Amino acid sequence: MEHERSGRADRTTPGERRHHQGHHRHLIEALWQRRDLPLRDKTLFRLLYESAARSAEVLGLDVGDLVLEAKRGRVRRKGGSIDWILWQSGTARLLPRLLAARARGPVFLTDRRPGPARTPAGADLCPVTGRARLSYERAEYLFKQATKHIDPTAAGYTLHQLRHSRLTHLGEDGWSSSMLMTLSGHRNLRTLGIHVQPSTEAVAVALAGDTDPDLIPSAG
Repeated sequence: MEHERSGRADRTTPGERRHHQGHHRHLIEALWQRRDLPLRDKTLFRLLYESAARSAEVLGLDVGDLVLEAKRGRVRRKGGSIDWILWQSGTARLLPRLLAARARGPVFLTDRRPGPARTPAGADLCPVTGRARLSYERAEYLFKQATKHIDPTAAGYTLHQLRHSRLTHLGEDGWSSSMLMTLSGHRNLRTLGIHVQPSTEAVAVALAGDTDPDLIPSAG
C-alpha cells in the first residue's frame, strides 16, 4: 500500500509540482519593494499573500465587504460559506490609497471601462468609475509579468503560489495547523499539508536549535 501511495505521488507532473511551490521570503520582500508596480497590483499581490486567501475570494471582494480598521474582509469561501479573511499592516497601508474614498463596487478594478459588447453584470461594475471587476485571468497575467524576471523558467509565477508561500512561511514560524486552517479557509488537514512545505533551510535551522540533543544541557 505504501508503495502504491508513493507511486501515485510520483506521477505528478513538473507543472503540478511547480504549481504547489512557494517562494523564498527574500523574493516576497523584494516584490513589496518594487516601485514600478501599479498600486492596484501591489495591493492585490500583498493582500493575497498576507491573507493566504484564494484568488477568487480576494478578487470577489466589494468595498462594502471591507472592515479597514479591523484589517479584515468578508468573503465567500470555496463551498459557499461566508467567512472573514485577515491581513496585516502592509495591506492596510495600501487599501485606503487604492479605494480613494470609493464606498461601493469591486475593490479591484480593470484599467479601462468595458466596451458596449462586454458590459458585465451590475455587481461587477463600479458605479463610481464605470470600470469592471478585475478578472482572475488578467490578475494572473499581471503577476506572471511582474515575476518572470525572477523565475528561472522566465514564465513568471502564479497567484496560487502566493498562498503556498504564506502558509509555508507561517508554518516555518511555528503556527499550528488549526491557526493556518482558520487563516486560509482550509477545511481538510490533508489539503493544508499540500500547501505547507518548509524549505530545507528552515528545517536545518530548526534541527540546529533547541531540539538538537548535543545542544541541550545535561541534567548532571
